[in-house]
Amino acid sequence: MIRCLPVSRVKSLPWYGVVCLGFFLTMLTTHRAEARSWKYLSELSEEERSNIDPRTDTPRDATLSYLPAEPYPFTPPYTVEEMGLRAMEFPHIARWNFAMIEDFGSIMPTGYLTTGKTVVLSIYPEPEGLVGYFKSTPGEIYSRWLSQDTYPPENVGNQMLMLQHRTDQTATTKTDLFIYSPVLRRVRRLPQPRRQDRFPDNPMTYDDFLGRDAWEFTWRMIGTDVLYETVRFPKTRQTITLMTGDGTLTDTPAASLKMMGDEYPYYTAEGGVPCYVVEARAKPDWLSDYYAPRIIYWLDQHYFYPLRTEQYGPNGELVAMETRLAELFNPDLKERGYHNVITIWWNAQLDFLAYGVHDSHRRRQWSEKDKETYFNPDFMRRVWFPIPMKTQATVRVPEDFFLRPHLDRDKFPEDRKITLTPEVDARIRAQDAVGHLVFTATLANAPQGP
Repeated sequence: MIRCLPVSRVKSLPWYGVVCLGFFLTMLTTHRAEARSWKYLSELSEEERSNIDPRTDTPRDATLSYLPAEPYPFTPPYTVEEMGLRAMEFPHIARWNFAMIEDFGSIMPTGYLTTGKTVVLSIYPEPEGLVGYFKSTPGEIYSRWLSQDTYPPENVGNQMLMLQHRTDQTATTKTDLFIYSPVLRRVRRLPQPRRQDRFPDNPMTYDDFLGRDAWEFTWRMIGTDVLYETVRFPKTRQTITLMTGDGTLTDTPAASLKMMGDEYPYYTAEGGVPCYVVEARAKPDWLSDYYAPRIIYWLDQHYFYPLRTEQYGPNGELVAMETRLAELFNPDLKERGYHNVITIWWNAQLDFLAYGVHDSHRRRQWSEKDKETYFNPDFMRRVWFPIPMKTQATVRVPEDFFLRPHLDRDKFPEDRKITLTPEVDARIRAQDAVGHLVFTATLANAPQGP
């Protein structure tokens, strides 16, 4: 039996007492919600294995030996390699023609907050989705993304054009990158960024942003899990203002946001999403000395959407996490039309957090004239905004920033090595106790007790 303290007693506790009480209650509720939600592959029943094909050596495509012979999007049961290929359908930028505005921000352990807004226009060849990528010739330009900054004021007019290439083992160029700044008054072509390079003031790497090709990795099934929460809102911010494609603004309670949106039919009775937990290891002949040689994905068991991703470094320790909330944005692609509404990136070594909200997503049918006009470097010099957009999803103050992802240290202990510095551990404990981020200065200045 648990006895609750009166409010007056709680208020009279020293700061560390409140932290300990909050931490205990947080751990208790988390334990109730997720008690032994995970299983290793060896623990699965025959029924739970029914959609898993255990083969690691399957017939290969006659033209592209790094693809299975079975036509995409495959049929059950699925090999783990096929699950990885299905997950390629869902990179950070959707694989169809659209316009949207991305509201983004990052925060340092000190509480230093930066935010921004950028309109993104994207054009893809037919057919939309990953099938179009497979049909492209390695080396050719596959898609074009134009981003135009609208916030902060000093960045208005800054633009970036990314021309994405279909890649393979010999054609390794992933993107041609052009930028324009009103200060420079010229378009500059930049060298292709390294895959491990982070965006300015952001823990997200270019590979996190562009996506990874499944054939660059070997795949292994670890087990299954049920996720109950991915993106975590602070107690100080329990609503978010989102805009639909028709421009309608809605104050949305955080508690009403579901991990896979309202249309997803496979939630458990408790609102969880059953996932396959799979491991991807970089192939040395494809990715020599890759910065994240081992990646663990939580893929929903029906569409293989990656709701949680963990990257492990060469020393085997956790480097970074990514968690998502998704929604069905493109019903024409059916289950392959899901896309991320909110994404959280966390560099665990630096304790560096970032978020991205894809707002006001609108599918577009670009004409050939649009393609020639908007999606080439010369257009940026005009500083035209062909599709003005606004968003109200911005995090305004550091305490309202999204929380770090759950660590779930108890899950799959044989496969997950999570080693954090004492400072990071202290900030996580304080965050989970009070329900919002607690920064270095706050911890340092707090009274130490008797």
